[in-house]
Amino acid sequence: MDQMQKEILFSREVIDKRVKELAACISQDYEGRELIVIGILKGAFIFMADLIRALSIPCQVDFARLASYGAGSVSSGKVILMNDIEMSIRGKDILIIEDIVDTGITLSYFVQWLKERNPRSLKVCAFLDKRGRRKVTFEADYVGFTIEDGFVVGYGLDFDEKARFLPDVYIMKE
Repeated sequence: MDQMQKEILFSREVIDKRVKELAACISQDYEGRELIVIGILKGAFIFMADLIRALSIPCQVDFARLASYGAGSVSSGKVILMNDIEMSIRGKDILIIEDIVDTGITLSYFVQWLKERNPRSLKVCAFLDKRGRRKVTFEADYVGFTIEDGFVVGYGLDFDEKARFLPDVYIMKE
């Protein structure tokens, strides 16, 4: 990554504004309901923290960890559930928070996994939706930003565990 050039895609100010818009929409949609927010580690943790702080409704929080990339920049296509959620979700309203919808394979797998536990409702909020790389049909219910393709880092998104700390989102250029 050190030899690659990066170009800013979304500034922290643009991200902050969009996160607040998403939080307002989610708060309205779940008003008067008990919401459990499930973050997909590691990439979604910064987005999730900002999003739940901007909500005007209470929520409970849990995390899961799935992997399909390893140390590469291309999904392997095989999903591994490394850490499952701890809470019971039966009869609850669930909102999955993900950093990026790429191929759709990981989220399709996780949504099916959670549906087997009979939640009342289950929706997905993705920070980024990378439409050009979809391998399975998958649509997030709430989307921060849509991009066609490109490898992005920053705001929790990483390349081989690097660049998560960057407050803006950058597209990597070779």
